[in-house]
Amino acid sequence: MTETGAFIGLAEQLAEAARGVVMPHFRKPLAIDSKPDQSPVTIADKDAEAAMRGLIEDAYPDHGIIGEEFSDTRPDAEFVWVLDPIDGTQSFVTGKPLFGTLIALMHNGRPVLGVMDMPALQERWIGVHGQPTTFNGKPVTTRACESVEKAWLYATSPHMFEDADFPAFERLRQASWRAVYGAECMAYGLLSNGLVDMVCEGTMDLHDFAPMVPIVEGAGGVITDWRGADLGPNSGGNVLASGDKAIHAAAIKLLEG
Repeated sequence: MTETGAFIGLAEQLAEAARGVVMPHFRKPLAIDSKPDQSPVTIADKDAEAAMRGLIEDAYPDHGIIGEEFSDTRPDAEFVWVLDPIDGTQSFVTGKPLFGTLIALMHNGRPVLGVMDMPALQERWIGVHGQPTTFNGKPVTTRACESVEKAWLYATSPHMFEDADFPAFERLRQASWRAVYGAECMAYGLLSNGLVDMVCEGTMDLHDFAPMVPIVEGAGGVITDWRGADLGPNSGGNVLASGDKAIHAAAIKLLEG
């Protein structure tokens, strides 16, 4: 990408814009609606995405946009922005600060830039293909882990695994050292900071995992689907991220049974 610096600058502008929209609503009375899939949505979600979309349209009117709250715009463009204004809306509406704004830029279907901004905590991870991942401006790296049996495993909730995915996750959970729940998107940041060894999740959408690809990879980790394939627009909803590449392969075998 010849405009990497400009893209990073815009991504940070998007994060700041979303933070400015979202935070005035945090821990305040807020109407909660249900989307067709019964997931919650608020005016903060919609207004934050609208603000980010406006900035992208002004800067790069030929770029595509795929967002959680509105219809896709030019999804087949060479460059496509993927937006999740509030990842963890349930945390947001119940006053828990573990929610984030997720921003990705895909080039020809590959996530090459990812930003995870935690507005209530004022923490931000930035990942760029071919560059070290940063946390609040400082480079971070994943840690080595000698085996799955020694690994700390994160998932948003055990309830996110449906049908045959649940026993697959259970095999990994039972083999790991400890399983911890409830970090939302921040689990991938904790992995990138070398504090967590694995993140395993299901029923994910593109806007949930696209930003994590450059963030995790830029910190030295690996992130794939449960079969070990690269993540992209056509991936299913199952995601596995590991700080240590050796245990990633072992975890894949456990998930496959």
